[in-house]
Amino acid sequence: MAEACALLFAYCETPLHAGTGRALGTVDLPIQRERITGFPIVQASSVKGVLRATTQTNGADAERHRALFGPDRPEEASSHAGCLQVTDLQIVLFPVRSLSGVFAWTTSPTALARLGRLAQLAGIEGPVDPTRFIALQPGQCAVTSSSALRVQAGQQTGVVLEEYSFTLVSELADHVSVLAEWLTAHALPQSPEYSWWRENLAKHLCVLADNDFRDFVLYGTEIEAHVRLKDETKTVDQGALWTTEALPAETLLVGLLAATRSRYDKMNEGAQSLLGWLTGKLDGRRVRLGGDETTGRGAVALRVARV
Repeated sequence: MAEACALLFAYCETPLHAGTGRALGTVDLPIQRERITGFPIVQASSVKGVLRATTQTNGADAERHRALFGPDRPEEASSHAGCLQVTDLQIVLFPVRSLSGVFAWTTSPTALARLGRLAQLAGIEGPVDPTRFIALQPGQCAVTSSSALRVQAGQQTGVVLEEYSFTLVSELADHVSVLAEWLTAHALPQSPEYSWWRENLAKHLCVLADNDFRDFVLYGTEIEAHVRLKDETKTVDQGALWTTEALPAETLLVGLLAATRSRYDKMNEGAQSLLGWLTGKLDGRRVRLGGDETTGRGAVALRVARV
């Protein structure tokens, strides 16, 4: 039973490829997705491995690290388990090309309901009641009253994402503003270089119906073609043409960090203290998730929110 919890946000600064290996679909190397919804995820095993490597340390802190993540040496693995539980990272905001305002941060009632559920586990009041947006129909959206996404067409005002136009539901504008304030305070990094993102989130935030959001996260990801050339002829080597899928930069993901009592007999600190130590190591930190690190992929900024 977890005794302390915190929200872990990961903001993608470059495209993120958390892959599943080779597949038989239209993309050779797809990203990880939930079986039921098709929403992108980063599996907990990948996240925990990165957190473990990022917080590796010596001295007294090494005992806290071992209590949280378990022994480093394989021959000691059976002595005790770590007390840290990490969940999959789930989608919160997905960037989509917009006719006005360059791009929109899109989300949906389901994504917000999941965020609210994780926030509840962490003891944090959720961003907004997701049932406020449940009446959104396909082809409709909600933005703030000062949104940069609005497009005027004759007597009507709407939003155009990719080649699809959406009708505004104006009465939901205040709820989108509340959501933007919550995300700015809890989810976005607080460092000075993120001031533009914090100031502009409300102007670019767009809540869509679940079906529309699902279609964008299924078909709006980055697809890159890779080739390997033969040295002699500079033509494509046999079987050396493949495609890779990645989450676009500006995507926001969220997961949960939960700590139980320490199972390490040399560490008597409680779950709150151990999670507090980990929060200090991770909050505001930049790490690499997924593959293709040498070509700049997977740079994310972490934010930890807890009471």
